[in-house]
Amino acid sequence: MTYDIILGLLIPFLGTVFGSALVFFMKHDMSLQVRKTLLGFASGVMVAASVWSLLLPSLDFIPGAEGLARVAPAAIGFLAGIGFLLLVDNLTPHLHLGTTTPEGLPSHFSRTAMLSLAVTIHNLPEGMAVGVVLAGAMSGDAEISAAGALTMCAGIAIQNIPEGAIISMPMRAEGNSRLRSFLIGSLSGAVEPLGGIAVIMLTALLTPVMPYMLAFAAGSMIYVVVEELIPEASGEPHSNLNTIGFAVGFTLMMVLDVVLG
Repeated sequence: MTYDIILGLLIPFLGTVFGSALVFFMKHDMSLQVRKTLLGFASGVMVAASVWSLLLPSLDFIPGAEGLARVAPAAIGFLAGIGFLLLVDNLTPHLHLGTTTPEGLPSHFSRTAMLSLAVTIHNLPEGMAVGVVLAGAMSGDAEISAAGALTMCAGIAIQNIPEGAIISMPMRAEGNSRLRSFLIGSLSGAVEPLGGIAVIMLTALLTPVMPYMLAFAAGSMIYVVVEELIPEASGEPHSNLNTIGFAVGFTLMMVLDVVLG
C-alpha cells in the first residue's frame, strides 16, 4: 500500500480525533446554535463530495458511453447505497443522533454505547467513499487524480472535526471523564480507515464495478445526510443556522474539489 493511500485513509480519521480533542479545551457542552451550524456544515460537505467526487466520476467512468448506458451504473449503485444503509439502519440497534430513544437495544445498554453504534453507522459510508475514491485514483480508469482523491479525504476530515466534537462533548456532559469522552469520540472514526481498506481490496479485484461502487458510496453518504444530519439540524429554533452551515460546507467542498481535483 503506497504512502498516498495510507495518508488518504488516515486523514479523515485524524479529523475525528482532532474534533474529539476539543473536549479538553471546552468547559461546557456546545450550544444548540453551534451544533446546528456544524451539522449543516457536515451535511453540505457530504452532499458536495457525493456529487463531485463520486457521482460525476461514476458517470464518466465508461469512455464514450451515452444515454442509459452512461447513467445506469450510477443510478443502480446510488439506489443500492441507499438500500444498504437503510438495511443496516433497521437491523442494527442504535441511538439516532440528537435523540434519547433507543431503537432495538436492551435496556442495560448505556446511552454511550447506543450513541457509539449510531456514529459507527454514520462513519461507515464515509470510509467506503474514501476507499473507492482512492481505488479509483489507483486504477487510473475513473478520471480521479491523486490530488482529487486526497481532496476528497481532506473534505471528509473537515466535516469529521465538528462530528468528533458533537460526540465527545455530550459524552463529557453526561459525566464521563474528558479522556474517556475523547477516546470514544476518536474511536467512533476508526471504522473509516477499516472500511476504506476493505473497499480498496474489493475494487482492486473487481475494477469493472468501479462506477457502481462510486455511486454506492454516494448513496450511502446521502442517506446519512437525509436520515440523520438534516432532521437533527433543521428543527426549530435556529433552523436557519443549518441552512447557512450547509451552504458554507457545500461551497467549500465544491471549490476544493474543482480547484484542487
